Amino acid sequence: MEAARPQPTPANGERRTFDRVEYVFYDAYWIRYYAPLDNTLANRKRLIDSLTRRAFHHTEAGINTPGQSLDAAREAYLDETEPGRKRVNAAMLAGALFNRATDLFTSIVNLAELGVKVSHDNDLMRECSECFEEALQLGQQVRHHSGCEGIDEVWGEPFKAFTMPIADFFESRFVKIAQGMHEIDQVAECIIQNFCTRPMFAELIDLIHDYATAARQTAETMKKDPIIFQVWPNFVALGEQLNAFKPVLAESADQMTRMRVAYGRDLIQEGRRLIAYIAGARVPMPQSTRLYIEKCQRYNKAPTS
Repeated sequence: MEAARPQPTPANGERRTFDRVEYVFYDAYWIRYYAPLDNTLANRKRLIDSLTRRAFHHTEAGINTPGQSLDAAREAYLDETEPGRKRVNAAMLAGALFNRATDLFTSIVNLAELGVKVSHDNDLMRECSECFEEALQLGQQVRHHSGCEGIDEVWGEPFKAFTMPIADFFESRFVKIAQGMHEIDQVAECIIQNFCTRPMFAELIDLIHDYATAARQTAETMKKDPIIFQVWPNFVALGEQLNAFKPVLAESADQMTRMRVAYGRDLIQEGRRLIAYIAGARVPMPQSTRLYIEKCQRYNKAPTS
């Protein structure tokens, strides 16, 4: 269960323990706290590797280009002229740059473990930084796997981990998680306001609240934490309950009413998926959230006859 928020409102970065679990406060949310790793090259490598895998997991398929294919990916990108295909080539090039950067950083860490000091102005370090920077710039062309929008926040994390002290990077993650939690609550409240005031959807109110709570808990929980074996099944099970919901209509309902209710159910399921995307990526998705809220508001304002 979520810990109760104390009064008065704490300052950002303040940490407190509730039920023997440590939390940190950012932007109106208490977030499960994880201490940063020591700021060593080896830890930075592990963090970058993990963040790179995460970036590819949450982005569109087919762009996890091996680093050794960088030249071919760049040539294909430069040669392509059709806008739709060029965007995908840009995403594939960004993927190759990320993988090349992580390959280079692995070499740097391996040299350091052999006692070879690699300075920040070393050619390997400079090339690694340049690959990360270019990948970040091209990341605007990379979309979330849903196709909804770009997901720059996730795509930029390996570069942040390369350039920032690990403790500062962890702090930036807590801020993004808080922003994602806020959007989860926005989407949940949108569903409740625009649908659950109608009799056929009213019974969803508690389930929507529970699903949003589970989504926030999912967003704040690292996969290595054993509590994930309670948090994740709860989130999935609630999502399945929400997905299975079918509004009950009177047999006398006309075809237009049935179509409108069916579209309302589709919009609720779209909101469920958006909440899951935000919780999984652990970052805000402002464009998708804004467009979804606007779509629900148009539905609610549309004439019923």
